[in-house]
Amino acid sequence: MLETLTVADAVELAVVERSGFVESRHAGAAIVMSPDGEVVRKLGDPDSLFLPRSSLKPLQAIACITAGAELAGEQLALATASHVGTERHANVVREILTGGGLTEDHLACPPAWPSDSASRDELVREHGQPSRIRMNCSGKHAAMLRACVATGWRTDGYLDQLHPMQAHIREVVERLTGEKIAHTSVDGCGAPVHAITLTGLARAMHRIGTASERSPFALHRVAGTLVRAVKENPWTIEGPGKPDTVAIEKLGVFAKGGAEGVMVMIAPSGATVALKMLDGAARASTIVAATLLARAGAVSDADAASLAEALPLAVLGGGSDVGMIRPGAGI
Repeated sequence: MLETLTVADAVELAVVERSGFVESRHAGAAIVMSPDGEVVRKLGDPDSLFLPRSSLKPLQAIACITAGAELAGEQLALATASHVGTERHANVVREILTGGGLTEDHLACPPAWPSDSASRDELVREHGQPSRIRMNCSGKHAAMLRACVATGWRTDGYLDQLHPMQAHIREVVERLTGEKIAHTSVDGCGAPVHAITLTGLARAMHRIGTASERSPFALHRVAGTLVRAVKENPWTIEGPGKPDTVAIEKLGVFAKGGAEGVMVMIAPSGATVALKMLDGAARASTIVAATLLARAGAVSDADAASLAEALPLAVLGGGSDVGMIRPGAGI
């Protein structure tokens, strides 16, 4: 039986306060690493297995580049994104595909409407339909396809666990996390997603966040280039006004959320946080991660407070602010 995170292994990470009354509590686990990669704090059990969901995308993107996909700038950043499907996002994904002689029909992710409401409304007015290119993981899929074209692997069936693309991703994940994959599931976009520990994810993200573009090792050079691409193009990683994008803009961090309440955040110094909300809610994950970095001295309290003001953390009552989603007292 796989050892997954349980209620007994979790601690309170955030609360929802309404008119001075704690209405809800979010429990989970987290781990904080210093700029040197030392574990400086554990909350709950970070050594239980969990599914990192889209927080695995940086590792998958690195695998695509080391397999031959030639992407840079906005295209490279989109390879690790969970984007909201604006026309700007869709255009960059089209560029990735076109650069490899590919079309939207090659994508194996499911069709979706943009999660950006303005973009969705515009498509509805134009009598548009859900499309694969608007699905939030389309950049990752386009990067996988570009790697297949570059390496000579078949593009059909590229999501199959036995496909060379997925085998290479698995090798990169194991190398960066320092863990053997114990279980593989199917993510919402149809791609394999591997069960690892928060400790393993934090280790991988620390290695990525502290990698140098001048490293003699190709994997590290790619990782350093990826981080720079995302920081230079924060709109790509999610979308204007969205938590990951806002965190990058406000704090200068590398931030990547995943479904079911997963978050990784790397400060400019290399200090790293990885966390998982046990109930799968993501509404507090960004501010909890930023607060943990502030407690570790990696970002200032003032900057973390500024981020909180920019995130949708207000609790409303009758159209007015009556409370807030905030980190738990023990954070």
